[in-house]
Amino acid sequence: MRYTVTVGERAVEVEVSGDTVRLNGELVHATLSGIPRTPLRNLVLNGHARTFAMVRSDGGWSVQAGGRAWPVGVVDERTQQLRELTGQRAGHAAGGLIRAPMPGLVVRVEVEPGQRLDAGAGVVVLEAMKMENEIATPGPGGGKAGHVKEGQAVEKGAPLVEVVEQAEG
Repeated sequence: MRYTVTVGERAVEVEVSGDTVRLNGELVHATLSGIPRTPLRNLVLNGHARTFAMVRSDGGWSVQAGGRAWPVGVVDERTQQLRELTGQRAGHAAGGLIRAPMPGLVVRVEVEPGQRLDAGAGVVVLEAMKMENEIATPGPGGGKAGHVKEGQAVEKGAPLVEVVEQAEG
């Protein structure tokens, strides 16, 4: 499975296949383990160990080490493909129209007009090929208008929800 991992402003392509790990295409020896009942993680990368804390924050997760903190994002291949299909980009403002990445049936609408949305908040759940797929906002914002109702069938590219950018604070 391939992931794009962003720590602060730095993005790294990570591919994991069994015990094999590649960072930006380069084979590395890596293990990541948690320390039970703590937010601490131990990463051993090519023989060098690093300990850091993974902490949930308002906008997702952050890595904390040495008195500093960096926001972290992890996007798998499937999520990246969905974002590309809908024109959404990770880490950007949510303003705009969120469209259906595939044809399906609207199972739930999870946002109301005026509702504040954090980055990654689910706005609509679509059922496609007997699987439920949560469609999320790519950044913080506010619900403006819903274009669909529960039980409604939609085609790929159909407008689902309109979101407006909101200033943080």
